Amino acid sequence: MRKSLRVAGIATACAVAGAALYGTGAATADNSSARHTAEPHNIGLLVGEIDDYYGAHQDADGVWRSSPDSPYAKDLARIQAKAKKDIKKAAAHGAKNGRHGKKPAIVLDVDDTSLLSFDYEKSTNYTYNSGTWDAYVKAAKRPAVFGMPELVKYAKGKGVEVFFLTGLSEAQREGAVTNLAKAGYDTQLDTQHVFTKNKTAPPAYLSNCATPAKWECTTVQFKEGTRKHIESTGYDIVGSFGDQVSDLAGGYADKTYKLPNPTYFVE
Repeated sequence: MRKSLRVAGIATACAVAGAALYGTGAATADNSSARHTAEPHNIGLLVGEIDDYYGAHQDADGVWRSSPDSPYAKDLARIQAKAKKDIKKAAAHGAKNGRHGKKPAIVLDVDDTSLLSFDYEKSTNYTYNSGTWDAYVKAAKRPAVFGMPELVKYAKGKGVEVFFLTGLSEAQREGAVTNLAKAGYDTQLDTQHVFTKNKTAPPAYLSNCATPAKWECTTVQFKEGTRKHIESTGYDIVGSFGDQVSDLAGGYADKTYKLPNPTYFVE
């Protein structure tokens, strides 16, 4: 489940307020001192901090952009430099046949790992809506996350296969694939390399949590199960990249790389 900054912030504030009220009532009942809680971070100030982190600015068309010299971009570069060293080492150790006789591979999430949706977050005031999000994805106009097409090119140059694993729906596949190509991802983008959520016809390898009648996979189950499937086809996932902890949890990757994203949270 995706939670926007605004929704998550309000939920936190309500939870704290509720706890404070409960504490006050309890103090009255048993004459104990009232509980004290810390005030949550002010949402207006937090949005300003996020703007500074991304180096937020609007181009001539009014589209919100992140600056290539922003703290966000610098954090990405640091993570990518480490990943490239790891990829080089893994590729060298695996040689042509890959580790344990398997070919090395990396797996990348799409939203805010491969493609940046900062313009959507700013334009909607960090409030997620399935309808506007669907239109945004299908417009296929998102820029690449800084440095990620270059990381993909580097991996492929070392003989490492590249897969994309996204929580986007099967109906959003075309928009995602078109956008990835436009954003500079020069790699295979067919159904064997780009995995989406197909809730009406889920693959057999997700049968523990999904059937055509009912999808019950959490984000972790979906991504873990898909990585397990990729490895079962003859690959060793040497690196898994995502902007959410739920992108990376569950195993079936030698190393994980958490990219920064302070704008929303996916369980």
